[in-house]
Amino acid sequence: MSRHRRPSGFQRTDRIADQIQRELSRVLQFELKDPRIGLVTVQDVTVARDLAYADVYFTLLGEGEDAGREAEQVLTGAAGFLRSSLAQSLNTRTTPRLRFHYDKTPERASELSRLIDEARAEDRELRPEDDTDTNHD
Repeated sequence: MSRHRRPSGFQRTDRIADQIQRELSRVLQFELKDPRIGLVTVQDVTVARDLAYADVYFTLLGEGEDAGREAEQVLTGAAGFLRSSLAQSLNTRTTPRLRFHYDKTPERASELSRLIDEARAEDRELRPEDDTDTNHD
C-alpha cells in the first residue's frame, strides 16, 4: 500500500462540502435579504477536488420552477457575498467559487406521485372487484 494513498470513505472534499452546506444554509436564512428568494433549502453541495468550485443544489419551499430559476439568478449574483461569508468560516487556503443549481427533484416527485394516484384511481374505477379484501379468516 502506498504511503500517500487516501483511505476510502469520507474525504476532505466531503467534509468541506458539508461545512459549506451548513454555513450557506445559515447565511441564506439570516443574512441574505432579498425578497425574490423565499425559503431556500440547500439540498447538496459538491466540491471539486482542487477546491476551485462548489456546486450548490437548492430548492424553494412551496415555489415553482419559474421562481427557482429566478432564485438561481439571484444567488448567482450574490455568489461573491456568499463566498466571502464562507471564507470567514472555512479553514482552507482558498474558498471555492459557488455555482448554484435549482433542484427540480421535489416538484418532479410531487408530479409523479400525483400521476400514480390518478392511475390507481382509474384502475379502481375499471376493476372495482380487485378492491375487496382477499384476506379472509
